[in-house]
Amino acid sequence: MTMTRNLHDLGQSLWLDNITRELLDNGTLQRYMNELSITGLTSNPTIFDEAIGGSSLYDHSIQQKVRSGLSGETLFVELALEDLRRAADLFRPVFDRTGGIDGWVSMEISPLLADDTQATVEAARNIHRLADRPNLYVKIPGTPAGVPAIEEAVFAGVPINVTLLFSREQYLAAALAYMRAIERRIAAGLDPRVGSVASLFVSRWDRAIANRVGQDLRNRLGIAIAMRTYRAHCELLAGKRWRAIAAAGAVKQRLLWASTGTKDPQAPPSLYVEALAAPGTIDTMPEKTLLAFSANGRIKSVMPAGGGDAEEVIERFAGAGIDVDALAATLQIEGAAAFVKSWSELMRSIADKSAAAAS
Repeated sequence: MTMTRNLHDLGQSLWLDNITRELLDNGTLQRYMNELSITGLTSNPTIFDEAIGGSSLYDHSIQQKVRSGLSGETLFVELALEDLRRAADLFRPVFDRTGGIDGWVSMEISPLLADDTQATVEAARNIHRLADRPNLYVKIPGTPAGVPAIEEAVFAGVPINVTLLFSREQYLAAALAYMRAIERRIAAGLDPRVGSVASLFVSRWDRAIANRVGQDLRNRLGIAIAMRTYRAHCELLAGKRWRAIAAAGAVKQRLLWASTGTKDPQAPPSLYVEALAAPGTIDTMPEKTLLAFSANGRIKSVMPAGGGDAEEVIERFAGAGIDVDALAATLQIEGAAAFVKSWSELMRSIADKSAAAAS
């Protein structure tokens, strides 16, 4: 039995943090599903920029779209959805078998809309409509401006992957927005089954403070923040408010571990995957991390619902001068800025490819 199968049997879903046309065309994604228990995937502007700009596999499709009058963001959305529809169809049996709990793919809206709640909601609804797949999440950042957009999009029936969460507090803001939206749907007589996941970014914590702490604290903060957030997640699901929503037929918003690739070359490549083994959650991994864990990883323990020693570890970082609340805000701002940069690079790649196709 593979290590990935062990995680799957533990109750954790394993998703691939990547999509390319090559993965679809050569059967690699199907093989990961068959052999490594992959049951979903996530995407982002950086992934698509590398896939589109770094190969000729999209050139013919771009040429066709340019000839039909598409350009820029509109062309990209159609191009990305070609891949994501195919992936969604591959995962559809998983989606159906699990009653919509698993078997999802995700697509990001333009990060340029992050500060415009209404535009974000409209973009999410448009992508959901164009995708025409029940198992496609639209990704909205869980920033202060994104939280009301999350609530409105879920109320509108759009499945949402809340991205760019870095702390317990940011997670709870997104989770409560989801709950409010479902309560509103119940009150309005609408179907309460609208899927959602909340994506907590882990490894970026440790990369941010790598040069500010001693060896004994290296690569420990991200995991401690994850454990603290998992405790809050479990407490929320055990609470009276969520139990009332669930009794009306709603499905829980699942907690997803993102940014699980090890950034420290001296650390084991499957460090975070091993530490984040938690029933009922999702771990989305880059290919390199997935293959490293399947080859040499091991499950040392299961993450405790009570948070384990998370608070003690976080106190040690506070003693070392790390303000986790301030850092969480900084990481979210920097993450949003990085997405804008990736989006700009992606649009340049689309423009360059479109110009070549037109000529």
